[in-house]
Amino acid sequence: MAHIHKATLTPSKLELLTPWLRSRAWADGSGGVQTIGAYRFDDPQGEVGIETFLLRTTTGAVLHVPATYRSEPLRGADEHLIGTTEHSALGTRWVYDGCGDPVWAAVLTQVVLTGGTQASEMVDDGNGGLIERPPTATVVGSGEAGAEVPPVAGAQPHDEAGYTVVTTGGPVLVVAREVGRELTGVTHTLTVRWADAEPVIVAGIRQ
Repeated sequence: MAHIHKATLTPSKLELLTPWLRSRAWADGSGGVQTIGAYRFDDPQGEVGIETFLLRTTTGAVLHVPATYRSEPLRGADEHLIGTTEHSALGTRWVYDGCGDPVWAAVLTQVVLTGGTQASEMVDDGNGGLIERPPTATVVGSGEAGAEVPPVAGAQPHDEAGYTVVTTGGPVLVVAREVGRELTGVTHTLTVRWADAEPVIVAGIRQ
């Protein structure tokens, strides 16, 4: 379950992501993006927020952008920092490219190999309770419940044409940065669907 606070972010998520995307070769210098969907995963320790965005560019391409939110800097990950934002309920949040965050890598590995799905999103109702928010995107891993999940020791990404390869000290993750990009050599996959779009593979594992 992902607990979503009713809060404001300064800068907003898109304001933070847009200049960072301009520096990414796989985003093709995107000058503006529109959110068409997003999905979240749970950090088992409850410390790191994990959210992945589906962003449509002005050319019609859809980008796949995992991000993590932390209450303090991730040591040794400065090159993966997207930026910081002020959360009206939680304070300063350090926002990282998910592909460079070992918590994201470990959770993605588990979801893919065990046939997991996105986290349910529970939003503050203003009266001390929570209400579930319908997802704007859904995902499912190709594995099976109870499957063995190898440990993840880190997350070292390198970009290739339209996708990112992440070495973890265990499984190698392949993440489509442009939705629809073919991922070769993967044995297990993560499939996403949003609105009326057809399901499409956006991540996989090379073992």
